[in-house]
Amino acid sequence: MSHFSIEFFPAKTDVGAEKLREVARRLGALGPEFFSVTYGAGGSTRDRTLGTVKDVLAQGFAVAPHLSCIGDSREEIGELLQLYRDMGINRIVALRGDLPSGMGASQGELPYAADLVRFIREQHGDHFIIEIAAYPESHPQAADLATDVKHFVAKANEGADSAITQYFFNADSYFHFVDRVRAAGCDIPIIPGIMPITNFANLVRFSDACGAEIPRWIRKQIAGFGDDSVSIQRFGEDVVSELCQRLLDGGAPGLHFYSMNQTEPTLALWNRLNLST
Repeated sequence: MSHFSIEFFPAKTDVGAEKLREVARRLGALGPEFFSVTYGAGGSTRDRTLGTVKDVLAQGFAVAPHLSCIGDSREEIGELLQLYRDMGINRIVALRGDLPSGMGASQGELPYAADLVRFIREQHGDHFIIEIAAYPESHPQAADLATDVKHFVAKANEGADSAITQYFFNADSYFHFVDRVRAAGCDIPIIPGIMPITNFANLVRFSDACGAEIPRWIRKQIAGFGDDSVSIQRFGEDVVSELCQRLLDGGAPGLHFYSMNQTEPTLALWNRLNLST
């Protein structure tokens, strides 16, 4: 059975929160396994993340809050985990997270994702399904892919159940990463993260920040469309749906869609792939 999930980020305004409730309603009708909700650097969106989690739960959908450990104390993380457990949540996306600007070198009491996974297991046993992050093209701060794979396996071995990857557009990078992880003795499911192509300028900015490669042929093709947003959207749907199909055909255990708090891009891919049938 394949596993499909969808990611949101906390809205910054009341209007955005209301829009996101409607997005969740429409995408929830597709039947994803869960929605995940991101968590800002150093807990900078803690309250808004919690608000979004509550909104998604209120609509009757399963939700997996992101939880990052950098900059937070064990007590703060422990309180949030207990709150989520009391809310009936049983899945967490456990991340190291990024230092917010101006925070300096302080990384808190749990400096790495492996520490956070271990802490969750120590405090809550098997209550939470724990997702961790994976980087098929290597974490931007990793010295090399071998080091990155070593760190991934280490945090998986602390008790992670499965992983969600950073988005990518080269299927071979995913299959190569999975092969390296399997060769290292780690067998947890690794779910590809999928980013629809809509606003290309924003995609380039996101990709430059997180180290995701946009292949040159995609950049060139989109540049040729100029300001023709309809053609960019159609091309993007073709490229990403073909990527998804190749991943599924190659044995990927599911897909995790980065919705960017929009309905249509994820809905279009979902329907083209016939994921509900």
